[in-house]
Amino acid sequence: MNHGKAFLGIVKTLGSAVVLSLLLFLSAGRLNWTMGWAYVGLSLIGTVVSILIVDMDLLAERAQVGQGARTLDVILAVIMARVGPAVIALVAGLNVRFGWKPHILPGVQGAGIFMIILGYVVTLWAMASNKFFSGVVRIQKERGHTVVTGGPYAIIRHPGYFGAILGTVTVPLMLGSVWALIPALVTAGVIVVRTALEDQTLLRDLPGYSTYAGNVQYRLLPGVW
Repeated sequence: MNHGKAFLGIVKTLGSAVVLSLLLFLSAGRLNWTMGWAYVGLSLIGTVVSILIVDMDLLAERAQVGQGARTLDVILAVIMARVGPAVIALVAGLNVRFGWKPHILPGVQGAGIFMIILGYVVTLWAMASNKFFSGVVRIQKERGHTVVTGGPYAIIRHPGYFGAILGTVTVPLMLGSVWALIPALVTAGVIVVRTALEDQTLLRDLPGYSTYAGNVQYRLLPGVW
């Protein structure tokens, strides 16, 4: 168990949340933004809970790009977890600063909050159920990587990505920015591509995954795909 790497993972996770919060308010040019603060609060709570529910080994794993990770997946992971959320925050903040239309109704913003929380719940459930929930796609042989079938994995094969998509596309609604939906939908598209590529990797390289895929048919959305 590498406590140093685990600590680095905690620092990186918290640091990313802080940077995202700063970007949001710097682009908005103001601090009196209720939904902005609500989003920051949800992000920090989700970040802290994600740190608390996983063990030190997984924190260490998520702090690095382990052996076997592919360059394309690393690029997609950075877009999904760093670039996409940063651009969404930037556009939403600028939307507040300049008052771009159309405006989003308060009721829709409230629904956005609910959907973001739901996205966090699904993702955190997946993290708690899967001790191999790495930040990059790779077969973690040194950690005894096996197929996970419990929790949300009994319903769909990639619940973490489902939660991420749900949260990503509803952040603009909460923040009242129609224009931020553009980078949000692009980011969601990247997540879908990453889901397909990861599924191919697991089918090819992880023993027992093809049997699991035969039992749990859908990757992201039951009845659809």
